[in-house]
Amino acid sequence: MTQSAALAGVFDDLAPAYDHEHHEEVARALLALTGPAPMDAVADVACGAGAVSLRLARHRPAGAPPVLAVDVSPRMIETGRARAASSGVRRSAIDWRLADAVPLPVADHCLDVVLCASSLHFLGGRAVADWRRALRPGGRVGFTLPSATHFRPSARFRALLAADVPLPGSAEEACAWAAAGGFTDAVSRVHVLGGRRVIVTSAVRPAGRP
Repeated sequence: MTQSAALAGVFDDLAPAYDHEHHEEVARALLALTGPAPMDAVADVACGAGAVSLRLARHRPAGAPPVLAVDVSPRMIETGRARAASSGVRRSAIDWRLADAVPLPVADHCLDVVLCASSLHFLGGRAVADWRRALRPGGRVGFTLPSATHFRPSARFRALLAADVPLPGSAEEACAWAAAGGFTDAVSRVHVLGGRRVIVTSAVRPAGRP
């Protein structure tokens, strides 16, 4: 079974009882730090039930490009669509795509912002390289990772973790990892959400680097 198929199976199973409240808080923190502009071209990578896409779409003007929401799980995409409809988000505000998150289904250098909440530790370092490809020079990436000090995954989740994404134990470690991935001007914050700690990072794709 491929990694994508395994992830799809796990998150399909989770969709009916997904912890929306937690992921809404993660989305709020990620958008607050990354700060997409109203007309930015934005991708929500491994969007899950759409917490980031929905929060962003609610505040974008009618003429803004749709938020690209990509996930490998059919049930998560279905849940996101249903949540969007029930909350009054315009159908045209989010472009839901059932697809692998890596590579993103976009042309090179066409995005202003790439956002990835609660998923990078499953996608692996190849996602970071793909984000550099998809972002325009000067574009911004925002991602979250669980803190190494508080992450207690189940055996099923542990088997799916990417070996090349070390979980940070501090904001400084997250910034250093973003810099090692080819991004500049990294800023990280630690958010305490109940018994969990999430490290939120925003960084810039520099000009002149592939």
